Amino acid sequence: MGNKILFVEDEEDLTLIVADTLREQGYDVITATNGLEGLEQFKSEGADIVVADVMMPKMDGFSMGKQIRKLSSTVPLLFLTAKSTIEDVEQGFEIGANDYLKKPFELRELIVRIKALLRRYNTNKLDDTKYTIGQYLFNITTQTLSFGDHSTELSHFESKILKLLATNIGRTVDASVLMIAIWQRDEPSNRNSLHGYIHKLRRILRHDPSISIINQRGFGYMLTVKQ
Repeated sequence: MGNKILFVEDEEDLTLIVADTLREQGYDVITATNGLEGLEQFKSEGADIVVADVMMPKMDGFSMGKQIRKLSSTVPLLFLTAKSTIEDVEQGFEIGANDYLKKPFELRELIVRIKALLRRYNTNKLDDTKYTIGQYLFNITTQTLSFGDHSTELSHFESKILKLLATNIGRTVDASVLMIAIWQRDEPSNRNSLHGYIHKLRRILRHDPSISIINQRGFGYMLTVKQ
């Protein structure tokens, strides 16, 4: 059996069609009819990818995704939605979505997107790296930043940004690289949002005065740790 897909959707007919099609493609498919059931399925059986509707009873897709992100920082989340405003898309990516597919959709496109996300996931899913940043310990898997006995839970975006900076300590990370990692695109409108996340990280790291995140104007940001 191939990769395990958790498909969470309250439309029964759509669930049957998608699940049968994916099983024909060789995938192991488990289903749930609402976000609460989907979360319990993920906790008990796990999954290599989660495909979920946004609007569902008991617990919506975004709320479920947020809880799943606390359990796994790497499992791909693909949301199916009839909503297409930039605010909805931004909310999904903020909680850790990897992709969106607008309803109604072609099954062929869904399969293409699932395959692409699984390729990326299978490359990165062994990423359990912990980084020492000055007096802080950054755990990528749990998305936490610890200072002594105090631990701060980072958002998905904050964790992505800090990972890129931490793997390039002493080197400037281009702003466009950071934006593509977060929003999958480099647009001027995202620069203020990026700076806002950098400001939050500076505040979280303030307890160690040897740590700085320097704004290299016109280029990007650099994480430095004074010895």
